[in-house]
Amino acid sequence: MVTPEQAGERLDVALARLLDLSRTQAQRLIEAGTARVDGAARAKHYVLRAGEEVVCRRPQPRETTLEPECVPLRVVYEDEWLLVVDKPAGVVVHPAPGHEHGTLVHGLVERGIAGGHERRPGVVHRLDKDTSGLLIVARSESAYRRLVEEMAGRLIERTYLALLVGELPQDEGTIDVPIGRRMRDRKRMSIHTVAGRRAVTHFRVLERPPGYSLVEVRLETGRTHQIRVHFAALGYPVAGDTVYGRGRRPEGLERQFLHATRLAFPHPAGGQRLAFVAPLPADLDSFLKALV
Repeated sequence: MVTPEQAGERLDVALARLLDLSRTQAQRLIEAGTARVDGAARAKHYVLRAGEEVVCRRPQPRETTLEPECVPLRVVYEDEWLLVVDKPAGVVVHPAPGHEHGTLVHGLVERGIAGGHERRPGVVHRLDKDTSGLLIVARSESAYRRLVEEMAGRLIERTYLALLVGELPQDEGTIDVPIGRRMRDRKRMSIHTVAGRRAVTHFRVLERPPGYSLVEVRLETGRTHQIRVHFAALGYPVAGDTVYGRGRRPEGLERQFLHATRLAFPHPAGGQRLAFVAPLPADLDSFLKALV
């Protein structure tokens, strides 16, 4: 029953608040006809009146059909809401064509992960297969929704270490160039696109080994392959990147030198600040030390 205090509220806003859903999810329920006001279907922008009865069938969480598998990974934090995982290089985050098994989510199914799509339960953000480091996985639909909102609100700080080919002339800077699908190769991303989305990358040079630049990178946005595309466009590709780089990898480097080293965000339940650090894995650390 709509109270006098709730009167004047839009239907989609009221449903999102009452059912702990995003506004988009509430609008989908309304469009599907599962929400009724005094027994009648109403538009999402319908303004509620005191005394009206709002009835809605809450959607049931979708069960994942993924089977648990033994996948090498390190859980650095875990509670009833989420996990923070240090993903090794070579592990795909979720199933996709050509990668139906051995993914990170297969390794976490037994721990109870949920939210979002049933084929990629709990996945709030992703790392490339050959990028190592920290990422968040939700354990419930509610946690997933709140973490996605934090990501959209740029409340989740993601910091990377990348080794670039060539010596950057400036000590720090920002790359603010849209990224989208490459016009002649849809599998690759590019700054040369007709449908680019804003992409912002902040960086600071930490070291300059001969012929390279070790940079700390902070993402303001999270486009596919953003770091790799932005620095390649500048003429300083990520070392070992055979897709956006300069062909063959340097001797002794078996993958792209890119590692998600720091993650900080408000906890989706209490709001307290969480922060985690993952040092360079042995393969990247050894390559870097050999350059000095």
